[in-house]
Order: sequence, then C-alpha cells, then structure tokens
Amino acid sequence: IYRSALKLLEQLQLELSFSEQEIQRLSAEIKNLENSQNLSPSPRLEELQEENARLKYRLNILKKSLQEDSLSQRGKAMLNINQRLQEVFGEAIQASCPELDNPPLSIAPSQQAKFGDYQCNSAMSMSQMLKAKGIKMNPREIAEKIIKNLPDNELVQKTEVAGPGFINIYLQKTFVSKQLSNLLINGVQPPPLPSKKKVVVDFSSPNIAKEMHVGHLRSTIIGDSMCRLFEFLGYEVLRLNHVGDWGTQFGMLIAHLQDMFPDYLTVSPPIGDLQAFYKESKKRFDTDEEFKKRAYQCVVKLQSKEPEFIKAWNLICDVSRTEFQKIYDCLDIELIERGESYYQDLMVEVVKEFEKKGLMELDEGRKVVFPPGQPIPLTVVKSDGGYTYDTSDLAAIRQRIFEEKADIIIYVTDSGQSTHFQVVFAAAQLIGWYDPKVTRVEHAGFGVVLGEDKKKFKTRSGDTVRLMDLLDEGLKRSMDKLKEKERDKVLTPEELTKAQRAVAFGCIKYADLSHNRNNDYVFSFDKMLDDRGNTAAYLLYAFTRIRSITRLAKIDEATLKKAAETTEILLDHDKEWKLGKCIQRFPEILQKILDDLLLHTLCDYVYELATTFTEFYDSCYCVEKDRQTGEVIKINMWRMLLCEATAAIMAKSFDILGLTPVERM
Repeated sequence: IYRSALKLLEQLQLELSFSEQEIQRLSAEIKNLENSQNLSPSPRLEELQEENARLKYRLNILKKSLQEDSLSQRGKAMLNINQRLQEVFGEAIQASCPELDNPPLSIAPSQQAKFGDYQCNSAMSMSQMLKAKGIKMNPREIAEKIIKNLPDNELVQKTEVAGPGFINIYLQKTFVSKQLSNLLINGVQPPPLPSKKKVVVDFSSPNIAKEMHVGHLRSTIIGDSMCRLFEFLGYEVLRLNHVGDWGTQFGMLIAHLQDMFPDYLTVSPPIGDLQAFYKESKKRFDTDEEFKKRAYQCVVKLQSKEPEFIKAWNLICDVSRTEFQKIYDCLDIELIERGESYYQDLMVEVVKEFEKKGLMELDEGRKVVFPPGQPIPLTVVKSDGGYTYDTSDLAAIRQRIFEEKADIIIYVTDSGQSTHFQVVFAAAQLIGWYDPKVTRVEHAGFGVVLGEDKKKFKTRSGDTVRLMDLLDEGLKRSMDKLKEKERDKVLTPEELTKAQRAVAFGCIKYADLSHNRNNDYVFSFDKMLDDRGNTAAYLLYAFTRIRSITRLAKIDEATLKKAAETTEILLDHDKEWKLGKCIQRFPEILQKILDDLLLHTLCDYVYELATTFTEFYDSCYCVEKDRQTGEVIKINMWRMLLCEATAAIMAKSFDILGLTPVERM
C-alpha cells in the first residue's frame, strides 16, 4: 500500500509539473497578445487552472497521508536521534548558506554534560568553504544563522553557540521520556527499511579434512554477529560457509582411503581422527612416487565425477562436517554450506565470459586478467588447464550477484587475503558484473590471534591450537570461576550448566568482538573471564543483577506492561537523564556498525550502558525498604521502567553479539 501511494504521488507530481508548465506557456502567450489588443481570459487557461487546483489538493492530501503512514511505521520503532537531528540541522544549514553545495553536516553526542546533549560542529568547515568562494563570515555568525533557521521540531529544547562556533544542543526531556515508553510498549524495534535488501555473508570457511583453528574462530564469530545485525535490521540474509571441499588434496585422501579401508563403498570407514588421516596421506604423497601418481589419477577421476570417487569424496567431507558441526553447536552458529565444489561448473562460464570480452591475456601458458590499477593479476586458468582459487572466487561473486541477486556481499576472512579480494572485486567491476555505487561488495578483514607472549597463538609444542580443545578449556575455566564465587551452592545443577556455557562461550566471543577486528588480539582466558572491566563475564553478571531487581521487588510482567502504558518516565535526576539518553543511542550505534562493520563499537556501547546503569542505581532508589524489617515500603515505578529499558537494550545487544544471558548466575 505504502509503495502504491508513493507511485501515485510521483504520478501526481508529474501531472502537476506538466500542468504548471502549460499554464506558464499560455499566460506568457496572453501577456504578449495583451500588449497589442484587449483580450478576454482564455477558456483553456481557466480550465487548466481549475485542474491544477484539483491536482494540488489531491497532492497535499496524499502527502499528508504518506507522512502519517511513515510516522506510524516509525512510531513503533526506536528513533535514531542523531539521524533526526541531522534532518533538522540539515534543513537549517541549507537555508543559512544556500550558496554552498553539499555543506558539511556534523552532529555528535557531547562528551560532557555542560556542552549539552549533542553538538553540531558544521560552522567552522562552512566558514572555510565560504572563504574559498570569496565570502567572509566567521563560524559564530554562521552558527547563529543556523539556529535562526531551525525548523519547528519535537526534540530540541534549546541551543547555544559555544567557543569558535560549536552549537550545543539540548534535548527535550519529555521527548526522550516518550521514546523510552515507546520502547517498553513495543519492544526493541529497528527503524523500517526503505526497501528489503539481500545480504550475502561469506564466513567461517574451514578446509575439509583439516581441523578448525583460531583463525576460523575469528571469522565464525565476526561473521555470525554481522549476520545477526543485518537480520535484526530486517535484511534478508544468506549465511554462506565457503568450505575448501575441492582440489588436488582430495586425490591423496581418496588414494589413502582406498588403501586403508578397501571396503569403503559398502562399510562406512571408521575415520576417528581426520587430521591424523590427512597427515598420513600427505606424508605418503611427499615420499612415495607411486602413491603420488595414483593420487593424481584419483583427482582426474573425481573431477570426471566417477560415482565411486564421488562417494569417497562425500565420506571424507561428512567426517569433517560432523566435526565442524560440534563447534557450530557450541557457538550457536547457523550456516549454509556452499563449498568450492558448488562453483565447479560455473567456472567454465566465467572463463568463456572473460575470453569473449577480450579481458584475458596469456602469460607463460597461464590465462590471466589484469584489472586496472591492481598490483597483481588474477590467474583464471593454470598452464595445465586447471582452475584456481581466483577462478572459484570469480564464479562465486558472479553467482551471488546474478543468481542470488545480492545487494550487499561481505567476505569475512583474515586481512592477509585483502589484496586477493581487492583484485577479485576489481575484475568483477571491469567485466561489468556490478557497480559499487549500486551493490556493496566488501572484504571485512581481521588480524591474527596472539598468545599471551604476543606471538602467533600456538600450543606449547608449537602446533596450531585445535578449536574444540579451546572450547573445552573455556568450559572448564568458567566452571572453576563459578565455583570460586560459590554459585554451585545457590544454583540448581541445570542452572549451573547453563551459566557455565553462557560464560565460557560468551567470553570467547566477546573477547574477539570487543577488539577492533582490523587489529591482532591477545587470547587470554584470565582476562576474558575477569568479572571486572569490559568483559562478557562482567556484562552477563550485570544483566542478571538488573533482571533480579524486579524479581526481588515482586513485580510481575503484567504490572510492568501496564506501568509502561500509564507511568511517565521522569528524567529529573542527572543520572536518570544520563541513562535515558544512553539507552536512546542504541539505533545510532547500530547505524554506525552498518556503515563500517566494526562490531567493537557495540561492545563499547553495552559496557557504557552497564556502567551508566550502575551510576544510576547507586544514586537513585528504585525500591525503598524499611531499614529495620527489610520490607518494601515504596516502589518508584518510573525507575523500575528505566531498569527494564536498560535490560531490553542489553538483551538485544547480547543477541546481536551472539551471547546467551541467563536469568540466574
């Protein structure tokens, strides 16, 4: 209905435009004729003016209806205050300096309460832009003009010019209070999307027949959290696991399987340790020429899709899938497997298309593509006629653009692959598969995991750390921590196990996500299980404490729901006001992450919210008790609602970060 109304609005605006042009033309003709003779008004002109008036009337009704519809859609969602301020100040800036094209618009939360709630810092840059046009106007003058031109709005209480030209913005407390009530009545709702978009996230991507290691851990955790964010915001998300399930290594694995388990076609081979199986086959491949030849023959037969070789390949893949799934179950990860094998037939089309468009060059027997401005070419066909990772990544991006019809494609792999993806994206643009102004294609790289010695994370013997061993160690340490706090004495065995898993896996995820993904990070169980500072342990305990406030006050959900609809949330105390504003910043935090894909911003925000809540709780009584008997004598319901709003935002943040809070810990 909303889209139909928009189309009708466009049609009416077009008709109105034609009508006004015709009126202007006829009016000009009549003026010319009036200079030479006395004329009565043109019947055609009168007819058009009447039609024009009718069109304007219909247009105004439709615009009003669309505004109301948009407001009702927005009404249930949390409002992005920063975005709303940008709309208000953007209008004022345009009116203040119409001679400037694209004047800068800079709105940010104030760092100190004495400078208001938000600041507009555009005047200084605007002064420089005017100077370049030969117009002298100091930033304070510009700031005053912006304030004068502010349109009527619902959220700004007052403004003031400070320093060289900053505009301090003070929000209406009643406006923030209404937004908090809306949050409690409707839940944590994202702003409506202008149109449904499809996102493909390529993450995790381990290799078949090899153990998952800490590098895969980072990709899995970061990729899952990105998917959760896009899903919450209403995007259609395709979570893809681009596993390494094809290539020459399968020749040696199949040849080894035939020797070790000759009856593999009828009896499922009991491969317990696939990593050891891989190492044995690799050793034979490197030392036994006869075995090596047979391995190459197996590759050819596999690529020809001979049934018994496909069965052997599937058996090996299934053993790996079972191992991978254990890790995904622990970390609550959902993925659709679409490995390199999926793109085999599509690679042929890729090669044909590059050749047809004359973009392929011969280089020492290889067929390569040189995208302009890139440091290295892509090898699309090897000298022996085989395909490469470059070919499979080109086939994958092509399939995601044309078959999946993705609007956004994100690759979550280590930063070491950034050049490779940069060249793949450039080649895809060169051949005309996508326009970066229309389709967002991005490599979200990440740094390496370091041990506490600041070197690459390894076991004491120097081996790569097995992911399953790491998760088991996390479970053991989190149970030790819970017992140290004597939680085993107050929690039931079931509650204790839930708390153990929440802390163990939550801490591992949060330790990763709370660091800027572009940087390396030090893996330390001691730091991540510390219940002080910006850690999952601290936040999960804080959340449990907030949730317990209503429970101890014996307030049930129905009472809270009714209070949300009838009780005004007062924000008179400094700490109430600080907490209320912090809660309302949630949508702008999500918008920032949507733009830069840096999830540590959300971790910093949740930690700030938890510490701001602690300040509020220490200064403002939510429940007042009799000092002698400990009985509840007064409940300050508006403060209980602030507790509830804080918990709701924390719970949604945990959901995006992939953490599982528990009611009792």
